Amino acid sequence: MSLVAVPFYQKRHKHFDQSYRNIQTRYLLDQYASKKRATTQSSSQRSLTERSSVKRDSSQSSAGTTTCRVCAKRVSASEEEEAENENRYRSLAASYGEAKRQRFLSELAQLEENVHLARSQARDKLDKYFLEQTVEDNLAWERHSFEDRMSRAPEILVKLRSHTIWERMSVRLCFTVQGFPTPVVQWYKDGSLICQAGEPGKYRIESRYGVHTLEINRANFEDTATYSAVATNPYGQVSTNAAVVVRRYRGDEEPFHSVGLPIGLPLSSVIPYTHFDVQFLEKFGVTFRREGETVTLKCTLLVTPDLKRVQPRAEWYRDDVLLKESKWTKMFFGEGQASLSFSHLNKDDEGLYTLRIVSRGGVSDHSAFMFVRDADPLVTGAPGAPMDLQCHDANRDYVIVTWKPPNTTTESPVIGYFIDKCEVGTNNWVQCNDAPVKICKYPVTGLFEGRSYVFRVRAVNNAGISRPSRISDAVAALDPVDLRRLQAIHLEGEKEIVIYQDDLEGDVQIPGPPTNVQASEVSRNYVVLSWDPPSPRGKEPLMYFIEKVRSWERQLAAGQCPDGVRSPRYAVFDLAEGKSYVFRVLSANKHGLSDPSEITPPIQAQDMIGSEVQSVVIKAETRQHPGRYGAGGAESSSYSSEGGQWKTDFQATRVVPSAPGRVLASRNTKTSVVVQWDRPKHEEDLLGYYVDCCVAGTNLWEPCNHKPIGYNRFVVHGLTTGEQYIFRVKAVNAVGTSENSQESEVIKVQAALTVPSHPYGITLLNCDGHSMTLGWKVPKFSGGSAIIGYYLDKREVHHTNWHEINSSPVKERILTVEGLTEGSLYEFKIAATNLAGIGQPSDPSEHFKCEAWTAPEPGPAYDLTFCEVRDTSLVILWKAPVYSGSSPVTGYFVDFKEEDSGEWKTASEAATPNRYLKVCDLQQGRTYVFRVRAVNASGPGKPSDTSEPVLVEARPGTKEISAGVDEEGNIYLGFDCQEMTDASQFTWCKAYEEIADEERFEVHTEGDHSKLYFKNPDKEDIGTYSVSVSDTDGVSSSFVLDEEELERLMALSNEIKNPTIPLKSELAYEIFDKGQVRFWLQAEHLSPDSSFRFIINDREVSDSETHRIKCDRSTGMIEMVMDRFTIENEGTYTVQIQDGKAKNQSSLVLIGDAFRAVLEEAEFQRKEFLRKQGPHFAEYLHWDVTEECEVRLVCKVANTKRETVFKWLKDDVLYETETLPDLEKGVCELLIPKLSKKDHGEYKATLKDDRGQDVSVLEVAGKVYEDMILAMSRVCGASASPLKVLCTPEGIRLQCFMKYFTEEMKVSWYHKEAKISSSEHMRIGGSEEMAWLQICEPTEKDKGKYTFEIFDGKDNHQRSLDLSGQAFDEAYAEFQQLKAAAFAEKNRGKVIGGLPDVVTIMEGKTLNLTCTVFGNPDPEVVWFKNDKDIELSEHFSVKVEQSKYVSLTIQGVTAEDSGKYSINVKNKYGGEKIDVTVSVYKHGEKIPDISPPQQAKPKLIPASTSSD
Repeated sequence: MSLVAVPFYQKRHKHFDQSYRNIQTRYLLDQYASKKRATTQSSSQRSLTERSSVKRDSSQSSAGTTTCRVCAKRVSASEEEEAENENRYRSLAASYGEAKRQRFLSELAQLEENVHLARSQARDKLDKYFLEQTVEDNLAWERHSFEDRMSRAPEILVKLRSHTIWERMSVRLCFTVQGFPTPVVQWYKDGSLICQAGEPGKYRIESRYGVHTLEINRANFEDTATYSAVATNPYGQVSTNAAVVVRRYRGDEEPFHSVGLPIGLPLSSVIPYTHFDVQFLEKFGVTFRREGETVTLKCTLLVTPDLKRVQPRAEWYRDDVLLKESKWTKMFFGEGQASLSFSHLNKDDEGLYTLRIVSRGGVSDHSAFMFVRDADPLVTGAPGAPMDLQCHDANRDYVIVTWKPPNTTTESPVIGYFIDKCEVGTNNWVQCNDAPVKICKYPVTGLFEGRSYVFRVRAVNNAGISRPSRISDAVAALDPVDLRRLQAIHLEGEKEIVIYQDDLEGDVQIPGPPTNVQASEVSRNYVVLSWDPPSPRGKEPLMYFIEKVRSWERQLAAGQCPDGVRSPRYAVFDLAEGKSYVFRVLSANKHGLSDPSEITPPIQAQDMIGSEVQSVVIKAETRQHPGRYGAGGAESSSYSSEGGQWKTDFQATRVVPSAPGRVLASRNTKTSVVVQWDRPKHEEDLLGYYVDCCVAGTNLWEPCNHKPIGYNRFVVHGLTTGEQYIFRVKAVNAVGTSENSQESEVIKVQAALTVPSHPYGITLLNCDGHSMTLGWKVPKFSGGSAIIGYYLDKREVHHTNWHEINSSPVKERILTVEGLTEGSLYEFKIAATNLAGIGQPSDPSEHFKCEAWTAPEPGPAYDLTFCEVRDTSLVILWKAPVYSGSSPVTGYFVDFKEEDSGEWKTASEAATPNRYLKVCDLQQGRTYVFRVRAVNASGPGKPSDTSEPVLVEARPGTKEISAGVDEEGNIYLGFDCQEMTDASQFTWCKAYEEIADEERFEVHTEGDHSKLYFKNPDKEDIGTYSVSVSDTDGVSSSFVLDEEELERLMALSNEIKNPTIPLKSELAYEIFDKGQVRFWLQAEHLSPDSSFRFIINDREVSDSETHRIKCDRSTGMIEMVMDRFTIENEGTYTVQIQDGKAKNQSSLVLIGDAFRAVLEEAEFQRKEFLRKQGPHFAEYLHWDVTEECEVRLVCKVANTKRETVFKWLKDDVLYETETLPDLEKGVCELLIPKLSKKDHGEYKATLKDDRGQDVSVLEVAGKVYEDMILAMSRVCGASASPLKVLCTPEGIRLQCFMKYFTEEMKVSWYHKEAKISSSEHMRIGGSEEMAWLQICEPTEKDKGKYTFEIFDGKDNHQRSLDLSGQAFDEAYAEFQQLKAAAFAEKNRGKVIGGLPDVVTIMEGKTLNLTCTVFGNPDPEVVWFKNDKDIELSEHFSVKVEQSKYVSLTIQGVTAEDSGKYSINVKNKYGGEKIDVTVSVYKHGEKIPDISPPQQAKPKLIPASTSSD
């Protein structure tokens, strides 16, 4: 199959949206059309008028002889009127035009005047401003004339210095400048002004005495730049600059390059003229992202020279395609960095990205792969989105859309695709196909000519529909044939004209038939036909009609194209799968229909991928009989005529590609593997390959790439170091994916073998004048294999040729070079070798002079190494100097400093005798360098070479040594290292000396795990143990084995070697109800063969009546029961258990107080058992408080009968109750209402019958009584009523009613949160029903909130009342009334006493009624007889003495004196009246029988009432 690429004009076509069809445009077009129609109508009407006038004139001329004069006159009058009207209209139009012209001239004159005025005002302002500026300049010159004579431009005395630092270090840039006035200094980073406020804490700028400082805190990669300082004053400007390079720690880099992909980038067509040196400081690495996310690939560069206007060119490539900016990608290059940003990732963006920096000096590039995973599906199990959507063969009527299928490693296979289209400028997506398309290609029809479209595709499987693919580029529905018809004709000179070929064909009306009709695309449900336009075609627009016929039906099928097509390519649908068709095409224009084209060979509707061409000859006579022609299921794809015969090329059908061949996986880096495979046998039209991986031992396959790769080698990234994987590959074409290839062999993810890196740190250790002893450091990277040895070369400084020192590699890193010339200067270089070969040699050493060392001080220590680098500490190790001086070495000093700092610090005050030291109290994130000085009796010697910089920071995932005991009881120290390679080795040390004592230690290493076993652990093994792993990035750890840890490990080892029977519970005792004592323990598990012994006081006891012993081995329970526990049983109880080799024992010591407690408890339980044999108390006396605030004494009885007698006693006196308790219920109660102190005493409850008796005692006193009061307080407090107000003559009383109140309850009164104490003004009291507070003689100060509180020992119960405002006023008014009434009652007239109510007297006697009266003021006293005033006489006399004693005397009482006598005592406050009945009897008569006299009762007389 062949696809026509999108023409160049499609790429440059400006795809407009529907804005050209908006309302305004349509309105303008309509208006233009209406004007055009109006013009046409007016012109046509004018022509009709002229024709009618000509006809009328001709008719008049012909009929002139017959027209009358009247008619002629009437016609001439109408013509004159018409002419007059026309003249009037013309004069009006002329006058209107003149007025309009005059108005325009006046407005123009006014505008000219305004412009002239504005110009004059602007000129005046400019002149004034110029004069002011001139005066100000003259004054400024005079003011600064003195300063100008002493001023000078800035001058830099000390310039900035460049720095190279490690990440997270701080750096300080300093320079010195002088000048007058004092220069103003500004700092710039790559030309941009540094603002401290923009990044607080990042920059610190200081200026002191002309020294200016810029400090950058915790620098990162983005701080790599050129920093400039610009000093400026009015007389000049100077600047200085320096570069700051921030490097990454070397441990994060790999010593070898990853295997790249087989992609060749094209050469750049344009190379900048300037030479640049480009250095990559920070590179983007392998990136893993998900669809829909954003990401930026960025490289930090150092470009030298740094020119502002001239820069090298940055190019970005994906695989081998140059990228350009689009709505998906944005590029940036400048300010020391190059970046490529993705706003919305799709799988289309997956690939190998390469940044190329092109200049005249060459090309610098960096590449890394970016993986883009599928976004989460909209439906669980749905496939990923298709990708790489492209449009081909764009025409007026259709466009072919192709895409690549998704990888369905973890989903069900794709069964088809849906294609959507959308017109540019709208958001209306329309699905193009009703049924899923099974191949990755589809012709989209139904397009409108001239409009632009975008497309997307969605995949379908059994679970659902995927997310849509990325939208394609816009495509315009245009015919590419139109441009082919253009022809350029050159004229004289350089002129040319462009014409259509149609203009050269002459006058052609009916076009010819189309030619070369063929099938360019064949599928199971459509065929894309293409043909050449007719020649000649004519100038008129062409339409094409397609006819199809089923070859075996020999008749026209129904699926023609009745509306015609305008392009010479078209997709014919509605075909039956597997059926053969023949086609022919007709062309037509407005003049007619052409003859049909030649009939195509039979075309079978089926999917075709790949091509195997076979030729079949068809005779000419069969041309009129279309039918099905083929060879073994092959399909015709092209046709040619030779000698009256048809020659047809058939294409074999291939649905999916065959599986790829053998898959080979090889090591690459610590996290990647290179996978290679053989291409499939038939790889025509392949879209690429998908690679899957699986962890060995599982069947969980994961996709490695999410976009098909077109080459048969791929680097799989993101794997786990040390893990084992299996790989497989499948091929992809437009139909789908092939079967999976055979699985690769299992491969472990490790770095590939390479030659080692170069040694470094070549140091001169000793020299005797004829030989030199050299030492060096091991290469940082061994290349994945153990280093076999080293090769050394030498040369004299003035020579150019190097000479080999050793022909065979030396294994040690120290060598004495013989045969040197004394006094000569030498330099050396060293190369390391391993199984992969010899690595690069080191850089030449320093110049070493061959002269004997005679100094008394020792030589330098060498081979400084570091381990156990943590956040604030590290351990440094070194080797003793070869030259010891005049005396042995006694110790070492370790010096350190921060990198780029000038001051060395000594780690310890005293010299350390060891060849290692742990340096602590370092700052995290800082980089330090170290050196070591050996010391002997003569003093410190020459320091060692300065070590390489060390970043003090624990690496992520740092592991430590663990201590443990294995299953056999062996003590070990273990360490794991995931970063091991084949060349890595574990080195165990004690006190940082390699362990070589095989009698005490044994090292066992398996894979990435190593253990150090202690054969006979004892106190000699206490110390510091360390382990380091070679060929790693400094992986190491240490462990301090102290005495406590060793004892713990030995105890655990002993438990394993000498197992014990685990116990659920140790030996314990339990006392039964009858006083029996049970000793028991429980083991975790006992086998049937287990045995045990009970030992008491070192004497084994056996099962007997006194010691009943039993064992339940199923539960592990062992017990012994003693019926009688006596004082003789004091001692130690032990149980010993043995089960095979396992043993255990448990002891219980019962001596002294512990034994007495057990003995007392056993005796108590025995007595309790005996007590319960008769009537007894199940629950002894206890008390509670009822809801009615009564104390209830309660006890429970048991084992009673009818004859059982129950009694209550108080203080041993029988306490009578109204009802006897019902013993059958088992509960006896005694109520004590209104508890008070009189209820104190000892209460007893007794039970008695013939079986025995029992007594329960409860003493109600002390703490028990107080608890009862508190319990009553709880009930009363909960049921207390709200506070109520009662007014009395003395004042206002607040009352709280409750069920019972006694003064022994803890109550308090508060006024405004202040506690009230009882006083004359406020008295506190209560009765049995209430508690009250009497406010005597209340005042304004007594207003406020009053609270009554009762405490029940746990909670406070409160009742409150706000006595203020109206409540206080009403209470106070009532109090005043009661007070006045009480005063009047106190001072009114009254009879205090002396008068009886009845008096009996014999006639003739003298009656004297005497009483005492009181009143203030003195009352008025009046006597009445039968409610009438008594007239005083000798018979009746009244006597008042001292205004207090009043008497009425009746002399010689007669019968007439009988009656009611009243005394009325009254003053201004009122009074009272008392009646006395007097009964007189004669002498000799019987005394009347009357009741005994009583004191007379007074009758009150109000103050307002007056007596008669």
